[in-house]
Amino acid sequence: MNGTISKQALRRLPFYLDYLKKKSAEGIRNISATTVANDLKLNEVQVRKDLATVSLTGGKPKTGYVASELIRDLESFLGYDNTKEAVIAGAGKLGQALLSYKEFSRYGLNIVAAFDTDASVVDGKRIFSADKMSDLCSRLNVHIGIICVPPEHAQEVCDSMVECGILAIWNFAPVHLVVPPDVIVQYENLAASLAVLSKNLELEIKDGNKF
Repeated sequence: MNGTISKQALRRLPFYLDYLKKKSAEGIRNISATTVANDLKLNEVQVRKDLATVSLTGGKPKTGYVASELIRDLESFLGYDNTKEAVIAGAGKLGQALLSYKEFSRYGLNIVAAFDTDASVVDGKRIFSADKMSDLCSRLNVHIGIICVPPEHAQEVCDSMVECGILAIWNFAPVHLVVPPDVIVQYENLAASLAVLSKNLELEIKDGNKF
C-alpha cells in the first residue's frame, strides 16, 4: 500500500467503492483491475495504480482482488469506517438540504447540528443560534465545519469555526477563505462548476463530438 495519492485519484476512489459494493451485492467475490477499468470506462494503468495505493493485500494473478477486502481497504483509506462529527453554519435551503441528507452516514459523516439566526429543528437535528457553536463544538469534539452562509459573512463564520477548534472546512460560499496553515478548506463553488460544464459543452458542440 502506497500512502501518497493525487487529488485526481482521490476523487476516483468513491466511484470504485460504489462500483465494488454493487458487484459484491451481485455475488462477485473476486475482481480484476482490468474488469474495473473496462466497466467504468477508465484507463487500466490508472486503475491499477489507484487500487495499489489503497489495497493492503494487493491483487493476485488470474484471480485479481478479493472484493470484500478491497471494499474494506477503500472505506478505511477514505475514512468511511471512522465516523466524524460536523456542524453547519447557515440553515437556509442549502444548509437544510445538507442537514437532511441521510446518505452522509454511509461516508462516515454525522452532521450533529446547524447554526443560524433562528433556532428550530430539521429532520430531528437542532438548529442553534450562532453563539452556541463554540460550546457545542468543544463538548462534542467537532473538527469539521460546513459553511452555507452568504459570501459576505463567510470569512466571519470561518474565523469563528477556527476559534472553536474546527480543523477542516467544507465551504459552499463563493468566496476564498483565509485560514491558518493547519486548517484544511475544500471549496464547492456551484457557479464555477456550472461554468466549466457549460464551456466543455460549448467545446463539444464546436468540435462536433457526440452530437
